[in-house]
Amino acid sequence: MHPRESGTLAVPGARLHFEVRGEGTPVLLIAGGNSDAAVFKRLADVLAADHRVITYDPRGNSRSLLDGPPTDQRIEEHADDAYRLLDHLTGPGESAYVFGSCSGGLVALELAVRSQDRVRLTIAHEPPAMGLLPDAEEYLAFFDDVHETFRREGVAEALRKLQFVFGDGPAPTLPEAHDNTAFFLAHTVRPVTRFVPDLGKLEGVADRIVVAGGRDSRTHAVHRPAVVLAERLGCERKLFPGGHVGYARHPAEFARRLVGLFTAPSGAVTSFRTGAGG
Repeated sequence: MHPRESGTLAVPGARLHFEVRGEGTPVLLIAGGNSDAAVFKRLADVLAADHRVITYDPRGNSRSLLDGPPTDQRIEEHADDAYRLLDHLTGPGESAYVFGSCSGGLVALELAVRSQDRVRLTIAHEPPAMGLLPDAEEYLAFFDDVHETFRREGVAEALRKLQFVFGDGPAPTLPEAHDNTAFFLAHTVRPVTRFVPDLGKLEGVADRIVVAGGRDSRTHAVHRPAVVLAERLGCERKLFPGGHVGYARHPAEFARRLVGLFTAPSGAVTSFRTGAGG
């Protein structure tokens, strides 16, 4: 399905490329890492049967060009971008379902506490909040090493090291408008993994937050922060089809899981049960 609308939104320091599909209640999909709007195309096509689906390239990635030289990326700035995009593409007082994966999940969590009037439900899929882990310092040192390896030896060797957090497997090939790997390794991987969500503020909106992860990535290091975050918020961790990028691999099943959470009775998505949710 081709977007019914696409364009560029000027925000401080960048110009965001966005796409809109379908009609109905807004759903904002926030890509993570080096991904762009293309990674959500198949999922967005399914969701657009009943929703107005908004996707975009995060600042610095692909078609969302920076106005100046690249700098380290800040989750807070990306959350401001997401808010401005919702403000531009939705009506006054209209709220959206928000799904973010990987660093996009961190953006979604920050958006949830900053913009409660614009977000009706947040689903954060494997947000890499490594600072929540008991062995956080080891992981932060690991990501420092990945960054330094990129600077010394280039993209391929840095990606080889990064496999550790994804179960020691090669990074999956994903749809993308452009290759953003070098930008990700230079300016995103370290600041993103150092970002720690404000748990005190998240507790205030916990009834509108779902912490999620991939069923096939439960044993991977990138899944661990979701476990800790769900425990800290007293909510049930929800499992989705596939692994860290299950939304790209299993779009129909993933969309059904999302819509099921969209339509769950109030409070049902945060009911706590010991162990992982189904």
